[in-house]
Amino acid sequence: MIKVGTINNLKVTQIEEFGVFLDADDYGSVLLPKKQKPAELEVGQYLKVFLYFDSNNELCATRETPVAQVGEWGLMRISSVNSTGAFADWGIEKKDLLVPYGEQRARFSEGQTVLVYVYSDKASGRIVGTTKFNKLLDKTPKHYKTNQQVELIIAERSDLGFKAIVNGEHWGMIFSSDVIGKIFVGKRLKGYVKQVREDGKIDLALQKVGSEKLDDLSDKIMTLLQKKDGFLPVNDKSAPDTIFNLFRASKGTFKKSIGGLYKKGLITIEKDGIHQVK
Repeated sequence: MIKVGTINNLKVTQIEEFGVFLDADDYGSVLLPKKQKPAELEVGQYLKVFLYFDSNNELCATRETPVAQVGEWGLMRISSVNSTGAFADWGIEKKDLLVPYGEQRARFSEGQTVLVYVYSDKASGRIVGTTKFNKLLDKTPKHYKTNQQVELIIAERSDLGFKAIVNGEHWGMIFSSDVIGKIFVGKRLKGYVKQVREDGKIDLALQKVGSEKLDDLSDKIMTLLQKKDGFLPVNDKSAPDTIFNLFRASKGTFKKSIGGLYKKGLITIEKDGIHQVK
């Protein structure tokens, strides 16, 4: 089934000097321009292409990969603004994504970078963007458990920390005290559910909470030590960023974990790093 606004695998039906015709099912044939034709191609082969409508509402195909397909979020730069709305650089040559004024939480300016959700407008059939995420999220019951791993997209910064989209379904909050590493709007990362409050709000963390985070980190440390011949050039004096890049954990959690491993006689902590006890 052909889905406009997404990548489709289409059959090559005709090859001409000016391009390649692909079978787009009910939409008929769609032309892939000559400059995007693979070096070696035969009729009957399949090509993965992104389908979209141009300004004349004609179906087009490209082998370029957009920043986000229909049903996805993507960080995009506003390339221009006019009376219709803002146009975002979608990653497709000669085709920016329209974010109508009615789909903007705040007015955008040229050069601004924003997180956009791409969807197909049912009334017009056009592929457009929106930054009004409230109408998309928190529409299903929250079913999360403490320390459940989730996929996060950082959506916006607030006085409390960062608001994040959880598994593409719900809003969540990473409070400033739980931020480790470099966080910015549009970043995709794995996180953990800290708790689901009685009012339904989700608190998030970037590492497991409670005793589980220590056990999990201890396992990671011992596994990496074994892979690195029993030595890692990090200790309780290492910079927080160094620790986070290795283990995705805060320095405080790391210190507790290596302290526990030291007490168990599994490692020694030296000036040059930690050593596994043979």
